[in-house]
Amino acid sequence: PASAPLMPELPEVETTRRGIAPHIQGRRLNGAVVRQPKLRYEVPAELDRYIEGRIVEAVERRGKYLLLRFDRGGLLIHLGMSGSLRLVPADSPPRTHDHLDILFEGRCLRFHDPRRFGLVLWSDGDPADHPLLARLGPEPLSDGFSVDYLQGIAAHRRIAVKSLIMDSHIVVGVGNIYANEALFVAGIHPLRRSDRIAAPRYGALVDAIRAVLSRALEEGGTTLRDFVREDGEPGYFAQQLKVYGRTGEPCPACGAPIAHRIVAQRSTYYCPRCQR
Repeated sequence: PASAPLMPELPEVETTRRGIAPHIQGRRLNGAVVRQPKLRYEVPAELDRYIEGRIVEAVERRGKYLLLRFDRGGLLIHLGMSGSLRLVPADSPPRTHDHLDILFEGRCLRFHDPRRFGLVLWSDGDPADHPLLARLGPEPLSDGFSVDYLQGIAAHRRIAVKSLIMDSHIVVGVGNIYANEALFVAGIHPLRRSDRIAAPRYGALVDAIRAVLSRALEEGGTTLRDFVREDGEPGYFAQQLKVYGRTGEPCPACGAPIAHRIVAQRSTYYCPRCQR
């Protein structure tokens, strides 16, 4: 059976939030140590001064972004393609690619990112209003993500349905792995044009997206302990995937070989018999 690669998508980011929140929420920060400021965006030079002495009032998630809220302002953290956050003793020596520490008494929240596609940014106002977040679509598990909403947008788009559901301005957090899985569960071909899909099929797709992400979140619960183990692996969970990464293997529903194509520079896996 295939398992998800260590690439943070919405369930992995939410698992991270749940793993670190009990340990940092309500804690007063002692500042930051920045070893490598050149991430996707430059880490603010005065990050240490911005956060020193502030209390973390909430740890939230918006799409694939983590938000650390203070009484005024907050931090935006994105794990990029390879990032992770770990809680370690403040005096533990950094490993290669441990680019940044957020310090509090006796411990630190350590940002590790080999490919440096992640980010850590400061927002003077509400971090949810930051330009990177302000135009994001609804959360896929929220009431705002409905059949009427998705079909209403799709009716005016002449793009592949997989591209539609991976557009963060339409719905946040449906990354490549879960887009492939949800389309398989819904029986929809990933290249079918979005304006040529009937409402009942969009109903099946909304349900599939919710089910796939919810199952991933449930499976993620068993790894939360990893966030507080200094020598542990990142808390991403191995998942049983039906089509992703299974090129040539038999479809779990009909036995036909799983097909693979590159669509918009992303690997796309599907059953050519079950998905129409």
